[in-house]
Amino acid sequence: MKSLRSNYGSGGAALSSGRSFAGAGQSYSSRSAFSTRSRAVASFPSGLKLRPDGGFSSGSASSFGVGSGIRISSGSVAGFGGGRLGFDTGFGVGVGGPAMPTITNVQYNQGLLAPLKMDIDPNIQIIRSQEKDQIKVLNNRFASFIDKVRFLEQQNKMLETKWSFLQEQTTSRSNIDAMFEAYIANLRRQLDGLGNEKNKLEGELRNMQGSVEDFKKKYEDEINKRASVENEFVLLKKDVDAAYMGKIELEAKVDALQDEINFLRSIYEMELSELQGQIKDTSVIVEMDNSRHLDMDAIVAEVRAQYEEIANNSRAEAEKWYQQKFQEMQVSATQAGDDLRNTKSEIAEINRMISRIQNEIQAVKGQHSNLEVQIAEVEERGEMAVKDANQRIRDLEEALQKAKQDMARQIREYQELMNVKLALDIEIATYKKLLEGEELRISSGGGTANIRVTSSSSSSGGTYGHVTNSSCSSRRNYFLRSVYKMLSPKIHRNLDVFPQTLV
Repeated sequence: MKSLRSNYGSGGAALSSGRSFAGAGQSYSSRSAFSTRSRAVASFPSGLKLRPDGGFSSGSASSFGVGSGIRISSGSVAGFGGGRLGFDTGFGVGVGGPAMPTITNVQYNQGLLAPLKMDIDPNIQIIRSQEKDQIKVLNNRFASFIDKVRFLEQQNKMLETKWSFLQEQTTSRSNIDAMFEAYIANLRRQLDGLGNEKNKLEGELRNMQGSVEDFKKKYEDEINKRASVENEFVLLKKDVDAAYMGKIELEAKVDALQDEINFLRSIYEMELSELQGQIKDTSVIVEMDNSRHLDMDAIVAEVRAQYEEIANNSRAEAEKWYQQKFQEMQVSATQAGDDLRNTKSEIAEINRMISRIQNEIQAVKGQHSNLEVQIAEVEERGEMAVKDANQRIRDLEEALQKAKQDMARQIREYQELMNVKLALDIEIATYKKLLEGEELRISSGGGTANIRVTSSSSSSGGTYGHVTNSSCSSRRNYFLRSVYKMLSPKIHRNLDVFPQTLV
């Protein structure tokens, strides 16, 4: 936790800095204070780490104080715990007295003016080398701190660029919404068109099904007609066969009658010849008997005429009956042949009509199957289009939500970085005040200062090592110049007035 507090009073100024490292039940803290005895302390933590709340944590620290008595202390702490590791750094600055740009009145402790014991420490070379190493470590850590500041500035610029880019994209997002709505409206129009086309195709399908039913009924009627015509054809064929058999019987009868006529003619001729022979005998007798005169020629002519008339009548009647029967048979055969030909032509026509209707039925079935396939394809395309539109809607909503989340996260990061930047600006201002105070004290005090170096190290609660040494104030100036050189140009601009004597 990092805190900055200012206290205003009539006494003077107070500065405190502290660190704590907590392990499993043990803690270490080091503090240096500059009170009304005119002591100033500059604290430069080592191993700085940026925390999310804008604070810095450190594992070791060194503090420098300048005044009538100068104290330099450095220490490293370590602790080990059973599961939790915590770092805490506290930094506070308090300024008292009247609000002045510089400190004019300095109060100091009279005990500090007592003569010092200037014994030469035999380990002064070792201590100097340790001090140099510590200064190098501090310089490196401060350089890493400056690098982190620059990195955070770059991150801040990058987030500002992203923020401006996201703000510029608001209009494009609204355009995307409009385009998306237009696309949805287009898809809906296509869906309505497909629905109308589906209804139209369903109407055509119903009409085709009605036509198919009509053709089926006609086909069944034609099949029934064909069956009835086939039955009539069978009956006519039976009649033709019967007529043909009658014709054969009549021809046999005609032959029998012709034979009978010939037989009767032969009998008639025999009887006629016998009668002629009898007549001749009779005439002879008559001639012999002259007492009676008969006209036998007239009688024979009369009998012959009678018999010829009878034969002619019989022949005419037989021929007439035969001709009549023959004509009737011819008429019946002709009518039966005509009926047979008509029946055959009707059967052929019915067969052709059946073939044509079957072809039409097959074509209608093919059209029906094609329409069903087209309807299924149209329904599938419509469902796919609706699914695609819904998927795009979900994707756009997810992208919009993700963009909002990213923007909120970047805003939070930007706010955190702004908090960190504010804390860094406060700390830089604090360092600036410390450097100004050091410059004022150096310019006002001068001479040789009493320096005491305390080095301590602790691990799991153990502490060992204590060395004291005196040095000149030029070492402090060297350290301040090193710090100033490591500062970034932006921090140089923030340090409006830096002691020119240190450059």
